Amino acid sequence: MMGTCLTLFVLAGAVVRMFSTTAAIVMVVVALVIPPFAVIVANRRDDDRDG
Repeated sequence: MMGTCLTLFVLAGAVVRMFSTTAAIVMVVVALVIPPFAVIVANRRDDDRDG
């Protein structure tokens, strides 16, 4: 997931912004949302692991 974030940041800043600023901003916002979502998913508790 972090690789996806880095790829989105790099592509948005280096390539996409030359063609569409709006698309670059959307890509950066998506990249900003991924890490907190990943933390929530990683820390989600399964009822099977109550051990």
